[in-house]
Amino acid sequence: MSEFQAKDHPQRSDWDVYVNVVHALMLRDMRTRFGASYWGYFVVVMWPVSHIFVIVAIMAFRGMPSPLGDSVVLFISTGAVPALVFQYTSREAMKAIVSSKPLTYYPQVKLFDLIVARFIVETVKGFTGLIVIFFILICVGVDPIPDTPIMAIGGYCAALLLGLGVGAINVGILSFFPGWQIGYILVTISFYLTSGLYFLPHFFGPEIYSIMKWNPMVQIIEWVRLGYYPSLGVEVDYLYVLGLGFGSLTIGLIMERTLVRRLS
Repeated sequence: MSEFQAKDHPQRSDWDVYVNVVHALMLRDMRTRFGASYWGYFVVVMWPVSHIFVIVAIMAFRGMPSPLGDSVVLFISTGAVPALVFQYTSREAMKAIVSSKPLTYYPQVKLFDLIVARFIVETVKGFTGLIVIFFILICVGVDPIPDTPIMAIGGYCAALLLGLGVGAINVGILSFFPGWQIGYILVTISFYLTSGLYFLPHFFGPEIYSIMKWNPMVQIIEWVRLGYYPSLGVEVDYLYVLGLGFGSLTIGLIMERTLVRRLS
């Protein structure tokens, strides 16, 4: 190659190539799932948002008061947002492998790249949904700003971390047990129903509450709610939640590097 050609086509670093691959996977993921218009993305973002307000409508119809504070919609939102973030992130990472695995026949694309691309898309989608929820709360006269923003943001990020870690493990399990895609739905349902989204788990008494706290979603929801209700009267085991998040991510990456690649 001549000196002139070398200037026109500079050598790209491995990092540049990796960023371009992930970016291309993100664009393909969004176009495949959301369609070619912004309406597709709008519908996907509004799905979890509508989930929250359906729950609020049911509670209002039955005349159920908020277990904490004066606003039912704020109480449900502080529980549903982290719960749905974890649920969608852990599940969509697994679905990314099922829908996009043929792309791994290209030497530049690895399974982990699919997970990273899907995780970024889910993170952006989650924050977009959070902004929409904030806007709706303001419109109905509810202040969505937490008393301790750092506390609420920390809980939300913990839900993202745990969702990514569990999603990585799901990819490893799915590589040798395809039925896990259905089995995991049962796991998320059990996590969801016992997470404390509709109620306050510590009202069940210390014996039952100590068992429920093994569900990490219970503590993540309490983590977020402590940002809104400082007088909630609970203690979050931050070491347990973060250890479970980073630990599951580490296990998932080890499974991807050993088990998944051998079976691919």
